Amino acid sequence: MTKDAPSAPTDIEMFDRRQVRRQRQRAADSGTFVDFLKNMMVEDLVDRLALINRQFTRILDLGSHDGRLGQALAARYPDASIIYADPAEGWLRGRPHAVACDADFLPFKDEAFDLVVSAGLLHWTNDLPGALIQINRALKPDGLFMAAFPGGDTLYELRRALIDAEEELTGRVAPRVAPMIEVRDAGSLLQRASFAMPVADSDHFTITYGDPLKLFAELRAMGETNAQASRPRSFLRRDVLMHAAALYAERFGLDGGRIPATVELISLQGWAPGPGQPKPLRPGSAKVRLADALGVTEQPTGDRAGS
Repeated sequence: MTKDAPSAPTDIEMFDRRQVRRQRQRAADSGTFVDFLKNMMVEDLVDRLALINRQFTRILDLGSHDGRLGQALAARYPDASIIYADPAEGWLRGRPHAVACDADFLPFKDEAFDLVVSAGLLHWTNDLPGALIQINRALKPDGLFMAAFPGGDTLYELRRALIDAEEELTGRVAPRVAPMIEVRDAGSLLQRASFAMPVADSDHFTITYGDPLKLFAELRAMGETNAQASRPRSFLRRDVLMHAAALYAERFGLDGGRIPATVELISLQGWAPGPGQPKPLRPGSAKVRLADALGVTEQPTGDRAGS
């Protein structure tokens, strides 16, 4: 395993990289890792890869957790060499090709892989544009990048309940749920990182729980509790926690007493530029007018029908 890259300066960190690592390490060591979110992301990526008729030989599983995505890819691409990478070394024990690293600092040479996949790490990245640029550089020409991670609508019920409960009981609000990227921004970042044929989309899922405290426990077991650099260092007061649970149930509770938790799953796909890829036409090079294709009459700019 390689040594961890130096920490980014604290004044530009949104997320505490050491805390992200600790949380993932705790999940790896617990023996009770809650895996439904990881399974959703793995299934999403495997299904998308099934639509691509290509054999990959050098694969990076970035944010590998327990390796279930890499193992699924090993079955699909039996001749491939797979590198497992994760901030937590606990997830990498026993793997012959493993690297402990963060997405902010990738220790791989240029054009090392023809496929990079990431399930559940990029939402903890401080410099996502920079991480995407590094991923692009690590891909061979015409190599493929795919990722899945929670997006902006994830846990909005919990965020709202915690904000209101803390404000009502303490008169102030602390950052208790980490911010997450919006899908439209993720698509723009793919373009900024010079990926060809970028695609960004999202799906929404609802998970239900018997009560909000069960949700809190599962977030901890997944290693997905708050890791913002600006997070409070003290525990949430019990009265605030219980009031937040009551507000959650009151505002979002379902018939039968269960509560919902929204998960927005963002999926990204892009190709490293390479020869033979489709390229957009130059402006003005079209041979057929849009008006003719639509069967309508073209009007000069500024004119309106009936004027």
